[in-house]
Amino acid sequence: MKTLSLKLDEVVYKETEQLLEKIKKPRNRYINEALSYYNRLQKRKLIANQLAAESKVVSVDSMAILSEFEKLEGHES
Repeated sequence: MKTLSLKLDEVVYKETEQLLEKIKKPRNRYINEALSYYNRLQKRKLIANQLAAESKVVSVDSMAILSEFEKLEGHES
């Protein structure tokens, strides 16, 4: 485990402390779980953005290929 010094906004700190009191979970475990969840969320967003960009590239290529097929069949657009 790594030791980390963390500065939190006062509002976030108070909200976290209130939740920790209710759910009876150690602060360290709670923060680790929260960061793990947030990391997974960010990875999904990065993948979604990458897929969207790649989909646009594939779409352009597909339209070009379709156009070539139409020319071969004598259906020029």
